[in-house]
Order: sequence, then C-alpha cells, then structure tokens
Amino acid sequence: MRVLSVASEFYPIVKTGGLADVAGVLPGAMRAQGIEVRTLLPGYPAVIGALQKAVVVLEDTVMGGPAKLLLGRAGTDTLFVLDAPHLYERMGTPYADRDGVDWPDNAQRFAALAQMGARIGQGIGLEWVPRVVHSHDWQTGLLPAYFTDGPRPATVFTIHNLAFQGWFPASIMAEIGLPDALFTVDGVEYFGGVGMLKAGLRLSDRITTVSPTYMAEIQTPEAGAGLDGLLRSRASALSGILNGIDRVQWNPSRDKAITAPFGPNTLRRRARNKAALQARMGLQPDAAALLFGVVGRLTEQKGIDVLVDALPALLAGGGQLAVLGTGDRAIQQRLTDAATAHPGRVAVMLGFDEAVAHQMQAGIDALLVPSRFEPCGLTQLCALRYGAVPVVARVGGLADTVIDANAAALSAGVATGVQFSPVTAEALEGALRRAFRLWSYSETWADVQRNGMAADFGWAGPARAYADLYRSMVA
Repeated sequence: MRVLSVASEFYPIVKTGGLADVAGVLPGAMRAQGIEVRTLLPGYPAVIGALQKAVVVLEDTVMGGPAKLLLGRAGTDTLFVLDAPHLYERMGTPYADRDGVDWPDNAQRFAALAQMGARIGQGIGLEWVPRVVHSHDWQTGLLPAYFTDGPRPATVFTIHNLAFQGWFPASIMAEIGLPDALFTVDGVEYFGGVGMLKAGLRLSDRITTVSPTYMAEIQTPEAGAGLDGLLRSRASALSGILNGIDRVQWNPSRDKAITAPFGPNTLRRRARNKAALQARMGLQPDAAALLFGVVGRLTEQKGIDVLVDALPALLAGGGQLAVLGTGDRAIQQRLTDAATAHPGRVAVMLGFDEAVAHQMQAGIDALLVPSRFEPCGLTQLCALRYGAVPVVARVGGLADTVIDANAAALSAGVATGVQFSPVTAEALEGALRRAFRLWSYSETWADVQRNGMAADFGWAGPARAYADLYRSMVA
C-alpha cells in the first residue's frame, strides 16, 4: 500500500516539537507493516540541503510564485519537497522569524503545502499514486478541501496539539485558491474566518490523535479548545493512537552521547552520567541529592510556571533542578533568576541540543512534566527508557504512559513514576514529597526505574494500529 504523509516538520531535518519526531519515524515504522510511506515537506533551506538525488517531477506557479515539486532521498526516506523559494527560503523557524514573530504569509505557505498534497493524492501525472493521504496538524488541515472532481484517496488527519489551530481571516479565501462554496460551517469556516485545523477535522475521512486519554479529553468543553462539539459529532471517525519513540536512537546501552552507557542490570553506571551532568550544568557534585530535570518547551502549557512556584519545596527537600529548553520569555526569566539565586542547586540551559537532551535523560534521577495538557508527550517516554523516574501531571498521554507509584502499584511491582492532579503548585509539591520519600528507599527506587526501562514504547505497536487504520479505509 502507498501512503503520502504531509507534514511541516520532519526529524532529523527540521524540528520544533513532537510532530517532527512522529513524521520522521513513521515511514520506517510502516515499512515493517508492508506499507510504503513517502513524505511531502516544505522546501525550507534545511530540507533542500538534506535532499539527495533530487529530480523535478512538476513545475508550476504556486501562491503567486514559481515552484517545483522535487522527488529525492534523505537517508532511507523518500521525500517529495515543494521547492517554492518565495514561500520557504528564509531564515528562522518553520513558522516565525528569528525574533519569534509569525511569518505574515503563513496562510499561503501552508495552504500551498496542503494544495500540493491534494494534487499528489489525485495523481497529477505521477506514476506513484497513494491510496491514503495522512496529514498532520493545522499546517495541512486544508488538504481535503483542495480535492477536485474525480478519484481521490482516503484521508486521515492527525491532531498533535489541538491548541494550535491555524486561524486566518476570511479574506484569504481567494488568494489560497478555495471557492466561496467551502466557506460554510461544514467546510473551512470557523468563527468568521478560515480554520485550517477545523477544516482537517471536518473534511478528513478519519481523525487520529496521539493518545487515548487525550482523545477523550478533547471531546470535553474543558479541553476541546472550542472544537469539542465538532469532535463529538465525529466521534465514530476518531481514534487515539499512542506515539512511540525510536528505540534505536534512544538506547542507553549504546548511546554515544552519554558518559557511561548502561542497562537495567547495570544501573549503578548511571551515577557517572549524573556526575557528568552536574559538572556540565554547574551543579554541586552531590550523588545523594535527588536531581530533577526538565527537557522541553518552557511554557504555561507545560506547567513550568507551576514548577517555579513549587521550587522552594524542591529545594527544601534537598533536591537539585536542571533545565534544558526554550519557550516563554517570562518563564525563562523566572528560571534564570532562580538559577542565579540558588547557584549549584538550580541550573538552566536555554535552547535545545539533542546530545545534551540525551545526557539529561541519562543523568537526572527524575523528570518533571507538570503539563496542564499533554497530547502524548515524548520526553517522559525517553525518561522511562533511560531510568529517569517521571513525575507527571495526570493528563493526556502522561496518564497513559506512566503508572503511578501508589501502594497497589508498588505492591504489584508495576509502578514506573509519580502522577499528580490537579496542576497546581500545591499538588506538585505533594508529588515532590512522594518522590523524595520513594528516593529514600533505594531498592524500591531501582525497581521503579527497571519497570520503566522494561516498558515498550517503541513504534511497533503504533505502526500496527496505523496500518490497520489505513487498510480499513481502503478495504
């Protein structure tokens, strides 16, 4: 079976979040299921630079400028790339300039990607024609709106984060090449404008999201971000398929980025990674201190403001905190102020470095993920794999992947971390106290570590679920 995946990010070429990880691993994971996945990406400079043996399969005018559709390879993956310099040849992130200001033509940039995905889906003279088109997040939500009369593939749309919806004024309709007939509540119209994510939810044949609990949450007014009614009306088309991680990339026994590779039977070697991380981050070299870590975006969604509020309890318990990430400037400032006020106890590295992320997971004792909502989360899956005990909010994919170390779970020998709810400083402080208590029983802590390391959150299971979905759509 042939499947076209359409995404705005693709690891390891371009990444701002978990979408890139999923889009990047999907083609390889699906090969084992007998499914050929090719991916369509925007022609950012990094993508053009990574493309090998590229050939031009189409030339046209797209959104007012010349464009080429390229076909080439990047590693083991086959990529289509929309090479449209007027849309994508610029410095910054995929969505914003170097100052974090959204590109003013994002509507046109991602409408063009969706339009090309629809054209590939319907053939456009290519020998390779997909039976399923799988689009990801708001950047590709308009794809099914661009199908013309005639045969069309089945479509599936994945929500990676419902909070980012891609809303634009109605005045863009003509410019992005959509007929006025689609500007209805049953089409692309959303609160008087064009809702790209809403269009994907309304017009795609099937909808998936990245964990079962998040699938249930987004059908409620509290977590539905204004789209819960639409999602409830399409409940029969909705599935929750938990994300996985690349177990080759994330393998503590063979990780060249860390100081001392280790496994479930050699947990003592983690101490060398902890010491190396403390030295790198400027923390006191204290093996007895419970070292907490944060790896990821420093935003209110991730609950990092709540963590800062709870920081006095973490320090009072004798803990240390290491932070790697970037995000809201106000939260970044609060964290750097805390590091200044508590040298050797709190350390912050702003930005993101893949090698340091591996060193963090291998060196911290516990990972903090106090998210207000979390569609799936990948950082806690990496932590489990590396023997870092996750302390997480009981939401979304965090609830689906971490087994709380309550008395029953500890007695049954299945606990893998600590959950808390609601997402308040008081509840997080309670979770920190539970973590400190667990840490004081070294053998029990090691059992929890090994339980997490034994959990299989690779891509074999999710790949089977996607393969079953694809096949059911074209049966």
